[in-house]
Amino acid sequence: MLPMFLAVVDQTIVATALPAIVASTGQVERASWIVVSYLIAATIAAPIYGRLGDSFGRRRLMFVALAVFILSSLLCAASPTVELLTLARALQGLGGGGLMTLSQALVGEAIPPRERARYQGYLAAVAVCANTFGPVAGGYLTEHFGWQSIFLVNAPIGLGAVALTWRLPIPTTKRLAWRADPAGLVLFAVFVATTLLSLEQIQHVELSMLPLGAGLMVAGLFALVLLIRHENRTQSPLIPLGLLRQPAIWHSDAMAACHGAALVSLITFLPVYLEVVRGASPSTTGLLLVPLTIGIGAGSLVTGRLVNKTGFTTVFPVVGLAVVTINLVALALLAPALGTAALAGVLLLIGLFMGTVMGVVQVSVQSAAGPLQLGEAAASVQFSRSIGAAFGTALVATVLFSTLSVRNQEAARVFALMVEHGRQLAPRSLPAAQLAAIQIDIAQAFRVAFLLMAAFTTAGFFLALTNPLRRI
Repeated sequence: MLPMFLAVVDQTIVATALPAIVASTGQVERASWIVVSYLIAATIAAPIYGRLGDSFGRRRLMFVALAVFILSSLLCAASPTVELLTLARALQGLGGGGLMTLSQALVGEAIPPRERARYQGYLAAVAVCANTFGPVAGGYLTEHFGWQSIFLVNAPIGLGAVALTWRLPIPTTKRLAWRADPAGLVLFAVFVATTLLSLEQIQHVELSMLPLGAGLMVAGLFALVLLIRHENRTQSPLIPLGLLRQPAIWHSDAMAACHGAALVSLITFLPVYLEVVRGASPSTTGLLLVPLTIGIGAGSLVTGRLVNKTGFTTVFPVVGLAVVTINLVALALLAPALGTAALAGVLLLIGLFMGTVMGVVQVSVQSAAGPLQLGEAAASVQFSRSIGAAFGTALVATVLFSTLSVRNQEAARVFALMVEHGRQLAPRSLPAAQLAAIQIDIAQAFRVAFLLMAAFTTAGFFLALTNPLRRI
């Protein structure tokens, strides 16, 4: 749980401190590099750690990931320029990608299949707490101790995780044979880097970014085709296509991608809706997000215990995603009529039933993969969710911006500035009549966005409904 906390909190704590980092190092136009470099490296590293852990021991690889993460955190704190900080963040991502994958795999290694869901619920609750704690801690540490402290704090927590990992028993189970796949690694890295960079360009919601984004996406698809062709021919593939072809696994991974697309896009754009359309203050916005995050943690814990008690798996995300879809549709159609308390209630329901998914996904994938490929199975879920979240956020941003561009160019400009600059634009400074028109147009655009999020959860619902692994 401690390595999982480190990996998740690092992403949110850095986002909060980004304005201070840019003010100190300069070059505001390169601020996104600090975030994107970590994301790309962590996504590439996840399946590598999974494969190496299955061959050389997941406990041993956890030590490697923690060492890389701690040392790179110290390098981040010592970086005087954006370029050096970006390189250090990429190195940190190479450690962070292993922390999340190996945390999941070690649960599968140490815990019997029936009980894993309960522990996966604990991990999900830790991830939610980290997402909630990160912005608060990032703001406090940056204000009182400087932005370097957000990286230095990783060292004592990481050393605590090393001590706890040291206490894990050394398993004597059979390991997968290892053979390097450098061509697969290169093609996979190109696919991930071009795809995530493409989606990051699209999220800028600027028309001038679309040609570059489209070109990167084409390059990513070409690399994917070459990767699949290569991995089907090599004897020891980095990406286990045979494993991913199992119905229970690809259904679960696709469900994780849909879940990530809906949840991350909701968390990303809901504050913009609350502040611009409903006129909520930043503090009120933060309070309204609390029921959502609490609901996810509680839903994950309850679902874990129900799976542990009954053995049933996919029935919980089937019900959960159906309820989430209904609430997102209600949000799209009725949000203007909802009071603050009613809106908080809707977000609580969405969080509770969103919490039915990730623990079940991990348990299903690990049960289908078997004990030898726990690392690869855990990595496939982590990769699917990351790509799904990036794709969903980019698609929602594109839909919002396109809808606004058709209705009101000024509203599109305001929205783009708020997304680009972390909602630091003050729309209340505009003339009252102009602000009212912008609020109406953005509200209509968000109606389409909420329906798109409902489409993601609907796809996840059908994937859960047709998953052949229904009980463990």
